[in-house]
Amino acid sequence: MHEYDAALKLLLQTSSHSILGQMTGISVETWLNPELPEVRTIRADLLGSTAGGRLVHVEFQSKNLPDMALRMAEYELRIYRSLRKFPKQIVLYAGEAKMNMPAVLRERILQNPTLSFSTR
Repeated sequence: MHEYDAALKLLLQTSSHSILGQMTGISVETWLNPELPEVRTIRADLLGSTAGGRLVHVEFQSKNLPDMALRMAEYELRIYRSLRKFPKQIVLYAGEAKMNMPAVLRERILQNPTLSFSTR
């Protein structure tokens, strides 16, 4: 498919209001730079395997982070990409303040829930 990427991108970008809109119902106003550069090493606090082969990921947290569910989703996808298994995830909170981090990450696209991630 990569041999058609450039042609398809050009076709959709130059006629987004007609072709893409007809195909998806979405009308793109402005195209953004699709490059998402990032070079960083992510290290989980603990990652183990049970006797049954299930992965367990544990993160220790001492502060309330509003993006903790997003961070856990990133860990989960990176673990899956590396080991081809989704882990059971646990956040152990040991902060002084009452824990009030959102436990669920949800996104709606085209009015349909397409991504749902929960840390509980």
